[in-house]
Amino acid sequence: MNKSTASRMRDLGAFGLAGFAAAAVLFSVAQFVSAFFATASAPMVAMGSVFIDLTPPWLKDFAIATFGTNDKLALFISIGVIAAIAAVLVGILARRSYALAATCIVVLAVAIGAAVLSRPATGLVDLTPTILGSVAGLAALRWLTALASKARPPVHGGTPVHGASRRNFLIGTAVSLVGAAVATGVGKSLATARNVADAARSALGLPPAAVTAPPPPANAQVELAGMPKFITPNKDFYRIDTALSVPRINPSEWSLRVHGMVEKEFTMGFEELLAEDLVESCLTLTCVSNPVGGQLVGNAKWLGYPLRLLLERAVPRDGADMVLSTSIDGFSASTPLEVLTDDRMALLAVGMNGEPLPLEHGFPVRMVVPGLYGYVSATKWVVDLEVTRFADKTAYWTTRGWSDHGPIKLSSRVDVPRSFASVPSGKVVMGGTAWAQTRGISKVQVQIDEGEWQDTELGAEASVDTWRQWRYEWDGGSTGNHVVSVRAFDGDGTMQTSEKADPVPDGASGWQRVQFSVG
Repeated sequence: MNKSTASRMRDLGAFGLAGFAAAAVLFSVAQFVSAFFATASAPMVAMGSVFIDLTPPWLKDFAIATFGTNDKLALFISIGVIAAIAAVLVGILARRSYALAATCIVVLAVAIGAAVLSRPATGLVDLTPTILGSVAGLAALRWLTALASKARPPVHGGTPVHGASRRNFLIGTAVSLVGAAVATGVGKSLATARNVADAARSALGLPPAAVTAPPPPANAQVELAGMPKFITPNKDFYRIDTALSVPRINPSEWSLRVHGMVEKEFTMGFEELLAEDLVESCLTLTCVSNPVGGQLVGNAKWLGYPLRLLLERAVPRDGADMVLSTSIDGFSASTPLEVLTDDRMALLAVGMNGEPLPLEHGFPVRMVVPGLYGYVSATKWVVDLEVTRFADKTAYWTTRGWSDHGPIKLSSRVDVPRSFASVPSGKVVMGGTAWAQTRGISKVQVQIDEGEWQDTELGAEASVDTWRQWRYEWDGGSTGNHVVSVRAFDGDGTMQTSEKADPVPDGASGWQRVQFSVG
């Protein structure tokens, strides 16, 4: 590389760095100011939420299969990388024309503003962070590119650049980046301090249940290293939803509107809900994106008010067959009306495993419904129930290619041994879980290599709405690689299908096969 080329590369690098630093200022100032406005007023949150809304089902499943419950972190990182590359290019463009570079920033600001306004809980005032951040970003770009111009290497033997000019540029860039980091940190701290939802949750004392759930039988838990807890701790419970930033709702301001094809529309507040006769119920929830053998399933003890009693108060009209539940962040789910009015324990839940709902699991109120995948039933942060018809309304994921009903499929998995695990020779103890909510599990079988199917030892059944654990002792075989397959039978004796299906449009199916080695 000759001196001319090297000088040009350094010049491009300086302007690219200026663009990166200016973008950091833009987003950090917007993040700081957003602490005083709606959560979705933050540019990264607004843009990420719009991306989630536009995500096709195949990409959603790819993200969940690849990143699991870290899918939102992966999205933030991806947006950050793309924004950084774009910022560098804008900085390089400013080397030729600041006006064109500034135009790009204005176009970006308009796009961010549109994303902010597309969120259900935002208004024109929530554009303030984007506007102030863009102004700061434009000013930073103007200042840094001016410093970069003074530090440019000489052209055709011109006057050499003075070392002070380079230092000024580097100092200006460092000041911008450090200031951006500080603004981002302070903004997050302010948002946390201003979050009344955390404080309200910590201070909330849930009323005792009018009907308590019986404790799980002692032998419901299969005691085997590597097995999941029969009751999933809140911190380990899977989280899959469309909320890029967890809604922060003050329970004193929460209300639920019940309307649509009903005789009596009404609105219920949080204190009114807590004053009702609440019941406890153990229930296993399952995500429709859970692959065969996946971990997007959990079992918890829920406290809430039966939805059938809530709907009895509303008196649904003839012809209604669906309840469209809507979250404060705009997500909606289509639940068959009959499922919410039969004798299953569908709840408007306020508690999870003996404490108020965690914020990320729907505080202050969510729905939990036995027998249906979460995307058509388990609406978090729920604020609206509309009694309607499937022919008249469609829900969030229904418009994106998923089934509008979503009954949970009979499923089973191997938890021990893990895929590609190495186990000592001799007796091999295996274990896993199976679920068929509202139907229960009557039998689980395993097959080692191509041998006969063998019945496993089942843990005790807590209820037909919860998963059931199993255990099997294998005397072992030759050293080397082996495969264990698993299948379950529901309470009616129906066998789990071996037919393979992807999660789209109504849940995965097939028998899990786990390879392990003995030696």
